[in-house]
Amino acid sequence: MTTDKNPVPSTANKDRVVIFDTTLRDGEQSPGATMTHEEKLEIAGLLDEMGVDIIEAGFPIASEGDFRAVREIAERSRDAVICGLARANLKDIDRCWEAVRHAARPRIHTFIGTSPLHRAIPGLSQNEMAERIHETVTHARNLCDNVQWSPMDATRTEWDYLARVVEIAIKAGATTINIPDTVGYTAPVESAELIRRLIAEVPGAENVVFATHCHNDLGMATANALAAVAGGARQIECTINGLGERAGNTALEEVVMALKVRGDIMPYYTGIDSTKIMHISRRVATVSGFAVQYNKAIVGKNAFAHESGIHQDGMLKNAETFEIMRPEDVGLSATNIVMGKHSGRAALRSKLRDLGFELGENQLNDLFVRFKELADRKKEIYDEDLIALVTAGEDAARDRLVIRSLRVVCGTERPAEAELVMTIDGVEKTAHETGDGPVDATFRAVRKLHPNDAHLSLYQVSAVTEGTDAQATVSVRLEEDGNIATGQSADTDTVVASARAYVNALNRLLVRRARTGEDTREISYKDVS
Repeated sequence: MTTDKNPVPSTANKDRVVIFDTTLRDGEQSPGATMTHEEKLEIAGLLDEMGVDIIEAGFPIASEGDFRAVREIAERSRDAVICGLARANLKDIDRCWEAVRHAARPRIHTFIGTSPLHRAIPGLSQNEMAERIHETVTHARNLCDNVQWSPMDATRTEWDYLARVVEIAIKAGATTINIPDTVGYTAPVESAELIRRLIAEVPGAENVVFATHCHNDLGMATANALAAVAGGARQIECTINGLGERAGNTALEEVVMALKVRGDIMPYYTGIDSTKIMHISRRVATVSGFAVQYNKAIVGKNAFAHESGIHQDGMLKNAETFEIMRPEDVGLSATNIVMGKHSGRAALRSKLRDLGFELGENQLNDLFVRFKELADRKKEIYDEDLIALVTAGEDAARDRLVIRSLRVVCGTERPAEAELVMTIDGVEKTAHETGDGPVDATFRAVRKLHPNDAHLSLYQVSAVTEGTDAQATVSVRLEEDGNIATGQSADTDTVVASARAYVNALNRLLVRRARTGEDTREISYKDVS
């Protein structure tokens, strides 16, 4: 029986939609979105707390680091099913089982590409592939009683062959059949009809849960997922903020709130605590380095903002005039405690709780000092300022490279100059460099003090609040020997924020290199579903 607290493969509850989150697997496959071990554990804990039914924690055979992360998430899991991904071979499946077996409720998810284009990659005939599907699903089921099978690129697979291999997987013991729109090709009417037809025509379909996994290449991932539910699917695969390969995946926050707001035409429900959406959205954006676009549905900065006079007038008279859901429903504070230089610790703690942060006493004291420093420079502290302060200080205690001071001189008639003081493993060092602009000069100074071959693949600046005193959030992505690390920092001085973000990314690279035996380089598993 499928219940809110114990979702297992079943068709008994026709109205319950199971939420399968793959932020830590498909989401992390976004180029540059690689998370640290600790960040994966943190995000998994937040997903579990918010009521996600199934967490796809990673691809255990991809690297030793991925294996360790999946295994530890499995060991720590409370309510969620913990799932690992495996290709259609016995070695992958065995490795996956080793990683998830200690979860209270483990799942093996195995897949193979079934469309003509994907069958050509391993060079298998239809019959050879069918035999492999039977063998590998049977093997997975002998290890675990909760097995999910996916025909990658299902929406471009011939109907007769798709129906045939789905039947084979069901007979071999799969308990969930996932139908991936791997390249975001299908449209809502096709998505619904495909699920409906599989359920109606494939023998044994009534005994399994059908799932949908949609990519957003044509901007229809959420619509396709909801259409699949209308067609009979009862599991949606999604990610926080729609993170994922290429244009991303179905966004968890969108399908959850769509089902909640439009229950009149979609009479289904999930077990998600929607009030936790905003916090985890912000956290995923921070650790992945992928900022949420301002006009992103549900979690974007402008999702509950109103600037037009007509809109503002309507909102003042009745919020429902221009809002179809309450900000509180997704975890935004209904009240606004104005923070400034006269605010005390109690007000800061209360505001942070409203934003979803629960800090220990030492963390609060440290943040309070930085809050006061910022308040002396700004008239008013916005929510985004506080979030930036919290996230900026999270890794400071572990950092080997720490900026102590930075002085920059720039003008129109000479190269910019940067004088940088850093401590490296506790030893203070100074460098003076010139460059093509203040940021270039600063980065050159950092490299002089800490020589490295890391390639700067992303440098992005965005203002987190308005006005000339706004904090700038800088995101930096570095690549070195196949490792990718993202750093972020915020400050009212863009150059200072840039320096701290750059050094933050370098510290993350140092952490990765220090892990004995961990290979963080990716194997070739892009576009697996």
